[in-house]
Amino acid sequence: MKIENFKDKGKTFIIAEIGQAHDGSLGMLYSLLESASSIGVNAVKFQIHIADAESSKKEPFRVNFSYQDSTRYDYWKRMEFSEKDWHNIKKKCDELKVEFLATPFSLEAVNLLEKLNVKRYKIGSGDASNMLLLEKIAKTKKEVIISTGLGTIQELISSTSMLKNKKIPYTILQCTTKYPTSAKDIGLEWLKIFEKKFSCPVGLSDHSGTIYPCLGAVTLGAAVIEAHITFDKRMFGPDSSASLSINQFSELVRGVRFLEIARGLGEDNKKINNKKELRRIFGRALACNKDLNVGHTITFDDLEVKKPSDAGIPVDQYREVIGMKVINKKSAWDFLNYKDLKKSNK
Repeated sequence: MKIENFKDKGKTFIIAEIGQAHDGSLGMLYSLLESASSIGVNAVKFQIHIADAESSKKEPFRVNFSYQDSTRYDYWKRMEFSEKDWHNIKKKCDELKVEFLATPFSLEAVNLLEKLNVKRYKIGSGDASNMLLLEKIAKTKKEVIISTGLGTIQELISSTSMLKNKKIPYTILQCTTKYPTSAKDIGLEWLKIFEKKFSCPVGLSDHSGTIYPCLGAVTLGAAVIEAHITFDKRMFGPDSSASLSINQFSELVRGVRFLEIARGLGEDNKKINNKKELRRIFGRALACNKDLNVGHTITFDDLEVKKPSDAGIPVDQYREVIGMKVINKKSAWDFLNYKDLKKSNK
């Protein structure tokens, strides 16, 4: 299977993660979906939680934020949507022309996503070394995007080796599992390390709550960027403070598309034809900085350079002019032309 190298497209693949920002409300989910698609993201990402397959009453809260859920299992149960709901959500994504992307948190969730005919899979950092889940996804022959936050390099080597052996295309995202992530923990240098070590597209899954890390990643050539999206950072939920508001995400998209162009060669400065007029206007020609009488021998201290470049002797010929004699009287700041000069008889 051919690896879908995002970088070959010349566009950064931008993922807006709704995740748990919907708080179990379909209405909230659709509102976030429509808002995210309207600002030009490539994919909207969801989390597929099936409580019975994924969790248990023994699972502790990562962050004790909920006022209505006694256990983490109860929270995941409240986050669930039916298979029909997910089909409708996928259909809405198709209508909005934004890719439906999802992270499965169980093998059962993979079964559900296969029924939705997803294009590729996103692996959360907690499952970067979950070989059973990865084997399950590898059987689909679909591309995988892996976040690295909770995995080690050795675990990543094992996971990607398995995917590579099965000819599964993969992309690696630098990710720090802190919500929100401070600047010192972003780790943009890892993009270069991952790209060199794994010879695959790389990117950033960011939880800083700002647009800066993703913009920085794009300047470094990130093929994929991902950030959480929410209507307001004060909304209920474990990821709100680490998310981007709609306005922030919109600014991020504009910044990414700007940087995609800016990080290229731009106008090739080695090519002159398309800037000939500007070179004429901004270029310089030789002039004199004082009155010069007939018979005066030009010295370095007599010379000045003035715009435009075609009004006098080209500035790069100043060495040839030094030592020549004036044959036509020149006033201060006049341009010098060869018709005004002759070679010395010395």
